[in-house]
Amino acid sequence: MNRALRYAALVLLACSAALLHAAEPGATPGPWHSLLEQHAAPAWRGWKEPGLPAGWHVDGGVLTKDGAVDDLVSEQSYGNFELELEWKIGKAGNSGIFYRGTREYDHIYWSAPEYQLLDDANAPDGKSRLTAAAAAYALYGAPAGSVNAYGYWNKTRIVVQGNHVEHWLNGRKVVEYELQSADWKAKVAASKFKAYPHYGMAASGLIGIQGDHPGTLAIRNIRIRELR
Repeated sequence: MNRALRYAALVLLACSAALLHAAEPGATPGPWHSLLEQHAAPAWRGWKEPGLPAGWHVDGGVLTKDGAVDDLVSEQSYGNFELELEWKIGKAGNSGIFYRGTREYDHIYWSAPEYQLLDDANAPDGKSRLTAAAAAYALYGAPAGSVNAYGYWNKTRIVVQGNHVEHWLNGRKVVEYELQSADWKAKVAASKFKAYPHYGMAASGLIGIQGDHPGTLAIRNIRIRELR
């Protein structure tokens, strides 16, 4: 093979490899698993006690609470996943979904990033985009205009793959960030979470639902699938 043909073959091989690499899929999703039954929540337990804590109820596939109660955490830990749920909050309500939480500290929110669930119009946290609905609480703000008013259902989607995190609200991607990036570390250092050295550092952990704030919350159609 002369030099010109050899060069052409190498170029063709390199192009083929590039095309194959470009065609490689990202994370392969596993099957969806519901995290609620019609009248029970075996996938969950209290932060402080096993089983469904007092104040939480499941009826017709809808998980509800009224008033301040114990936080819920998943029985299983998750690393890379896609989580979907619908939620409805009461007037001035405040709650959140935690992910990759651990039991290293006394409270899950000292280790786990939080997707904020909020009545933006009436809750004090709604005055700042950093703590408004769908924000990565106190770190990455979500734009206004996506959350429905209190008493109406919202749809949330959370994607966590490696260090990449996406928050979706009612079909719109509203937050995207990289855990442990220089930007993320700077934001943590400027927040109250600087007191907890391992905040957001776990590669796998518990899903949590915040219950220790007053007000009403309802959750339905909550399901998860792992990403490989």
